[in-house]
Amino acid sequence: MSSSVPGPATTDLALGTHEHGAAGPGEHADFPDFPEPPPREILDAAGELLRALAAPVRIAIVLQLRESHRCVHELVDALGVPQPLVSQHLKILKAAGVVAGERSGREVLYRLADHHLAHIVVDAVAHAGEDTA
Repeated sequence: MSSSVPGPATTDLALGTHEHGAAGPGEHADFPDFPEPPPREILDAAGELLRALAAPVRIAIVLQLRESHRCVHELVDALGVPQPLVSQHLKILKAAGVVAGERSGREVLYRLADHHLAHIVVDAVAHAGEDTA
């Protein structure tokens, strides 16, 4: 499997030399092969998705929702942050297609729209934990 990174420079990550156990090229069968950089629209969409995930509260929300559907007050209790802040972050995650909400009586139950995104978050948190271990 070839490793290609958009842009003129190739990084150590692209070469598989990252110190946290990254494998070399061809050693991850579950990673798609990109012999050519993906189209700009796909890169833009991936960037928007990653931006939507780029806040500690939103990461915590995704981790909570991978366990089960939750309403706002359950997220507030679990995360220990004010309700308006949780609602604001849910709005961002919903706009990015990360979460979906379904009305249940007077409340909205939120769930992950795509569990692939939970894997991204779990991997990022695990990787960050390697740096502090």
